[in-house]
Amino acid sequence: MLTISNNANIQTVITTFDVTPATCQDLFEELSSACQDVISKQPGYIASALHINDARTRIANYSQWESRDDFHAMLRIDEMRLRNQRINELCKNFAPVMYEVATCVS
Repeated sequence: MLTISNNANIQTVITTFDVTPATCQDLFEELSSACQDVISKQPGYIASALHINDARTRIANYSQWESRDDFHAMLRIDEMRLRNQRINELCKNFAPVMYEVATCVS
């Protein structure tokens, strides 16, 4: 379960994907499949969520990992290398960025 807290000792990764409305659904399905079939089964994975903007020109993936090393290890497995090639074909660009929660107001 996703937990957003500035007291948690976890690695947050937010990846944004620039897409066209024509490729948005295809990329969403590819990302959903990768999350369900591969990423969620990797050591250190905690949770993730996919978001699509109203214009269907951006997809954001918010994921949490036990450590930065766990996230990097997931990127290096053969299955994710293949999937990332397909993901790259479906979007204009994408950028994973690591964050720490600085503050949280509920």
